[in-house]
Amino acid sequence: MGISVPKVLVVDSRSRATTDLITFLKDSGYEVLWADDGETAFNILDSEIIDVMIAELHVHRINGMRLLHVAKKRNPEVCVIVITADADVELATEAMRQGAYDFQTKPLNLSKLKVVIERAVSHQRLVFEMHDLHQRIDERYGLIGIIGDTPKMVQVYAKVREIAPTQATVLLTGKTGTGKALVATAIHANSPRRDCPFVKLNCAALAESLIESELFGHERGAFTGAHKTRKSRFEIADGGTLFLDEVSEISLSTQSKLLRFLEERQFERLGGNETIKVDVRLIAATNKDLKELVAEGKFRGDLYYRLAVVLIELPELRERKQDIPLLVEAFLEEFNKRHNKSVTGVSRGVMDALMNCDWPGNVRELRNCIEGMVAFSRPACVLGVSDLPPYLREQKPSSDGFYLHVGMTMQDVEKTLIEKTHHSTGYNKEKTAEILRIGLRTLYRKIKEYQIE
Repeated sequence: MGISVPKVLVVDSRSRATTDLITFLKDSGYEVLWADDGETAFNILDSEIIDVMIAELHVHRINGMRLLHVAKKRNPEVCVIVITADADVELATEAMRQGAYDFQTKPLNLSKLKVVIERAVSHQRLVFEMHDLHQRIDERYGLIGIIGDTPKMVQVYAKVREIAPTQATVLLTGKTGTGKALVATAIHANSPRRDCPFVKLNCAALAESLIESELFGHERGAFTGAHKTRKSRFEIADGGTLFLDEVSEISLSTQSKLLRFLEERQFERLGGNETIKVDVRLIAATNKDLKELVAEGKFRGDLYYRLAVVLIELPELRERKQDIPLLVEAFLEEFNKRHNKSVTGVSRGVMDALMNCDWPGNVRELRNCIEGMVAFSRPACVLGVSDLPPYLREQKPSSDGFYLHVGMTMQDVEKTLIEKTHHSTGYNKEKTAEILRIGLRTLYRKIKEYQIE
């Protein structure tokens, strides 16, 4: 909510007193909107973020109490001041109980009203600052980078928040690009170890002979080329968390040593005799089926069960396509900043293409796709179909597209169009209304009328 220049909506019939009030508010530095009846006010609330609403309780068409509910729904921190020509204490009490900030009778004392508004705006600034503080804390310690609100992702969030404060070893499974490293980071960031090291080791990026040395370290002269002592990743992560990505790439001999560490929390460097004890939480990840590898004798079963104390499976993007609009919005913001661009959004055709793709590379592939489109974008543009990579432009529409056929009524067409658009935006009503070019109030009414889930 931007409140550097507070926006005030005055809802009252045309009169000299109303004109004086609007002039007074403008002279006091506020941006003022005016509605002479409830229906006009309703439409303004649908399209504007209002900081203060001054409303006559008995306004024409839609009464002030109804507007109070709508305004609070649009902006929970809005300051609503209800006014009436009658000193109705009972009505005033009811309005305050339902969320009004203040109640005043006509003729208005403009100086008193100004004090009330200033107090309310100060409160809003405090709430905004606290929200900003919580957001910055969440950026440091929260689930930043993990985006989505589909049921499968909600389950992931719940597991992360539940197990992060514990010391349990975690195994993350999922295809390449599903976000395993982000989840590992979130677990560490929400744990009591958050201020201690978070050390990563990608086992697939190292030769098999180097993984053991990286994990456990080595003494000088332990093998050819070991010219000096090297600390282990466990020592570097002492007090914190060690994240082993692609743990399936570890050899069976190294798996035995890792199992011993998990059981005893101690180890010896290669070529050394000193037993080193450390306090490290282990998070492992794999894009392979470890149970299948166990059955094939390529992975130790006892190690698998020691790693999978807590098992979190990350869904493929094709299983959570409703999150694509949210991901696209986040990636546009990220890459606009990184590449100093000003892309304002994507067209419906682009969103359809993104929703129709199966994304074998998952979120990582989508992210790379959006970055490429933003990097080559024109200033302040909406990305169109021509901006898509060739393989997305040439793909065939999926079977869940929107098709018309003879026999459909206009109601059938409208319902289907709303359903498909609502689905494509990830059930974001504001975006759905914007794409369909209808008012938010109309969309709510249509959703209710057609019983759209």
